[in-house]
Amino acid sequence: MSDPTGPHLAPVPDEAAFAAPRVKPRVKKLRLLAILLPLTVLAGISTVFGMMMAVASDLPALEQLPQVAKRKNSVLTDINGKRLTTLTSNQGRIIVSSNQIGAYAKYAVIAIEDRRFYENSGVDLRGIGRALYQDVVQGRQAQGGSTIAQQFVKNALQAQSRRTVFEKLREAAMAYHLTRKWSKERILTEYLNSVYFGNGAYGIEAAARTYFSADPNHAGCGTSGHPMCAEQLTPAEAALLAAIIASPSGYDPVVHQAAARQRRNLVLKNMLDQKRLTVELYRDAISSPLGPKLSPPHVDTRKGSEYFVSWVRQSLVDQVGPQRAFEGNLRVRTTLDVDLQQAAQQAVNNYLSWPGGPTASVVAIDNQSGEVRAMIGGRDYNKAPFNLATQGQRQPGSSMKPFILAQALKEGIGPGAVFPSRKRYFKVKGSTEQFVVNNFQDEYAGQSTVANALTFSDNAVFAALGIKVGTKKVARLAERMGIRTPVSSNLAMTLGGLREGVTPLDMAHAYETFATRGKRVSGTLGTAKDGPVGIHEIKRVTGTDTEPKPYKKNRLVTKRVLSAKLAETETQLLTGPVKYGTATRAQYGGFAAGKTGTTENSGDAWFVGFTDRWTIAVWVGYPTTLKPMLNEFRGTSVTGGTFPAMIWHDFVVAANKIITDRNDKERAKKGLPPLSATSSTPSGTVTSPQVGAPMAPREGAAPAGQGTTGGSTGGTAPQDQAPATTTPAAPSTTPTPTPTPTPTPTPTPTTPGTPTPPATGDPGTGGGTGGTGTTGGTGAG
Repeated sequence: MSDPTGPHLAPVPDEAAFAAPRVKPRVKKLRLLAILLPLTVLAGISTVFGMMMAVASDLPALEQLPQVAKRKNSVLTDINGKRLTTLTSNQGRIIVSSNQIGAYAKYAVIAIEDRRFYENSGVDLRGIGRALYQDVVQGRQAQGGSTIAQQFVKNALQAQSRRTVFEKLREAAMAYHLTRKWSKERILTEYLNSVYFGNGAYGIEAAARTYFSADPNHAGCGTSGHPMCAEQLTPAEAALLAAIIASPSGYDPVVHQAAARQRRNLVLKNMLDQKRLTVELYRDAISSPLGPKLSPPHVDTRKGSEYFVSWVRQSLVDQVGPQRAFEGNLRVRTTLDVDLQQAAQQAVNNYLSWPGGPTASVVAIDNQSGEVRAMIGGRDYNKAPFNLATQGQRQPGSSMKPFILAQALKEGIGPGAVFPSRKRYFKVKGSTEQFVVNNFQDEYAGQSTVANALTFSDNAVFAALGIKVGTKKVARLAERMGIRTPVSSNLAMTLGGLREGVTPLDMAHAYETFATRGKRVSGTLGTAKDGPVGIHEIKRVTGTDTEPKPYKKNRLVTKRVLSAKLAETETQLLTGPVKYGTATRAQYGGFAAGKTGTTENSGDAWFVGFTDRWTIAVWVGYPTTLKPMLNEFRGTSVTGGTFPAMIWHDFVVAANKIITDRNDKERAKKGLPPLSATSSTPSGTVTSPQVGAPMAPREGAAPAGQGTTGGSTGGTAPQDQAPATTTPAAPSTTPTPTPTPTPTPTPTPTTPGTPTPPATGDPGTGGGTGGTGTTGGTGAG
C-alpha cells in the first residue's frame, strides 16, 4: 500500500535529519564561572580584611606603638665581655613637630615612598598592582607597594625582616585603621620621626644634623634660638635623605656616592613631575653636589674603639633592623678584642704620632673564624669620623700581585717560569696606544722567575704575567677572594692601578683566603654577603635577665676559592718578600707571609700579611688627599716596606704576647707550667729576633728629618728602601729567590694618552684612578 498523498497531508519528516541541535553545557559553565569567580575573590578579600580588622582592634592602642614609648638601648661588648658602648642613634632620637619639618622634606619622601599618600586609605591597591607588575616584568622585587602608613606601622611593630603574609596583612589592616584615627599630617610626621636614615641617624632631625649640620649654610641649626635642621633642608638635601630610606647602606652617600646621587636625582625628578618643584629649582638641585659632611654620633664609646663601633653598628642594623638595634635592649657581643685593639693603636703611635703627618689604618682578622679582632680607622674619630678601614678606597699598588700569581698558578704557570725583566711595551687592544712598564730607575734583571719577581716586586714581569693570564680573570678572582669593590680589568691593574680603590678591610679579608688554604671565610653575621664578621652573638634581655641562649649567633661560613695545594704554594712564595725582599722589616721570629704595595710617588703604602693566627692589612698615607710621601721616612720615601711593615711587625709581637699571657694564665689555673716553658718556639709565638729581624722601636717616633728607631737590618729591597745587609738563609721548603735590582717601578703612559689624574679632596678616595685602562697606571712596586 502506497503512502497517502494529497495537499492536506505533509510527508513524514526524517527524525535524524531534523533533530534539534544540542546546546553545549560548557558555555553555560564558563559564564557561571566568570560570574562566580570575582564574587568569590571579593568575598575572600572581604573575609580576610574583616578578620584583619578584628585582629587590629584587639591590638594595643595605636598611640602606644610609636617610637615615643620608652625603650631600652642595646649594649655592645668586645669578644671577652668588656663594654664598648651603649648603642644610641646619632644625637639620640630628636622628636620634631610637623611645623619643624620643612615642606621639601615632606614632598621628597612622599614623591619616592608613597606618591598617592594624600589619596589612599592607608593601603594603595594601585601601588601594589604597579609593584607586582614591575616585579613580574623585571623578574625580581623591583618596587615596594607599602604606603607610608604601612611603613610606619612596620617600624612601630619592629617588623623589619622575615615578615609572613599574615603579618603583612595585619600591617595593612592597621594602616587602614590608622588613617581613620589620625590625620595624614600626623602619620607623615610620626613616620619621619621614626624612619632610619643610615649612619646612626634615627628620625628626620637626627638625619639633618648628621649629614648637613657641618655645612656653613646650616650653622647653629637645632640649637637654642635657631630653627631645627629639618626645617632648613633644601630640595637637594631633602631628596638625598628621602633617597636613603629604601636602603640606608646601599644608598649611603658617604660610601656609595654614585648610587646615592642617582637615587637622589630620581627623587627630584618625581618631585618635578608631581609639581612640587619648579623647573628652575629642579635644575639647581640636580646640579648641586651631593654635599653630606658627617657629624660624628654623640656616643659614650670606649676610647680607641669608635671606628669599629661605627662599622659594627650598621652591621647590627642590617641584621635586626634599626629600631631593635638601637632600642631593643640587646646584648651584642662583638668580635673586637680590646687588648688587641690597643696593641694595634700603639703600633701605629710608635711611628705616626706627629701632627700633620700621614696616618695609618689597620685591620686584623682571626684566620679561624673570619672575625675582626682589631680595627684602626683613623687618627681621631671625633675630628674625622670617616672610617679609612672600611670606607677608604685607596690604590693597592703591588699588593695586587698575589692575585695575579694565584691566577697564574691556576693556569699551570709555576713559580719557576721565566719572564723578561726589561722595559716592556704592551699594545692596548682596540687602540693605537701602548701600555709602557718601567722598573724604578730603569734597573732590570734581564730575566727573572715568577718567584723572584714576587719577592722583589718586579713590575715588568708581573705586568706580562697578568696580561698573559688575562686581567679579567685576575679581577674576578680577586673579587671571589673577598674584594667587594669592583676590580677593573684595565692593563694598569697588573700594577695595582684600579679605577676604584680597595679598603684595608677587604684586603685583609682577601689575603685571609691564602692563610686558610684557599677557603674564603665569613659567617652568618658577616657584613653584607660573604663579608668580614663584626658580631659574635646577639642576646635579648627580658625584664632584668639576659636570655641564656643567643637570639642570633655567628656561624662559620666558608667557600673554597682556591685549591688547598695552590694556596699552600702561594703561601710559600709569599714568605719570600718577608725573608729576603721588600718586607724584611716585618720579620718577628715566627711564620710570616705577605706583600708590600707602594703607589706612584708614595701616595699610598701597604703591607698585607698573615701569620698562623691572623691576617693583617696596614695602609699608610694622608687620609683626605693623595699626597706624595717622599721624605717622611727618615728623609726618604715611605714605601710598603717601611712604616706599614714596621707597624705590622709591632702589632704581631704585641698580639702574640697577649695571647701567650692569656694561655699561661689558663694553664696556671689548671696547675700546668707556662706555655713558654713547654716549648722553645711554639707555633705563632714570639721568639728572639732572627738575624735581620727588626728591633722594637721606641714610642713616639719623630717625623721625617728627626730620625726614628726600629726598622730592620734585613735583606736588600731597593724598591722599598730597606737597608742592605745580610740575607737570612732560606728554609728548604721555600724556593730560594735570587735578589734582583728591580726596585719600585713607575708605569708611565705614552702619548697621545695620559692617565686620568688621581682624585683628591674626597676622604679615602685619593688613591688615584689607575689610568684610563688604555695607558699606564699609577701602581708602583
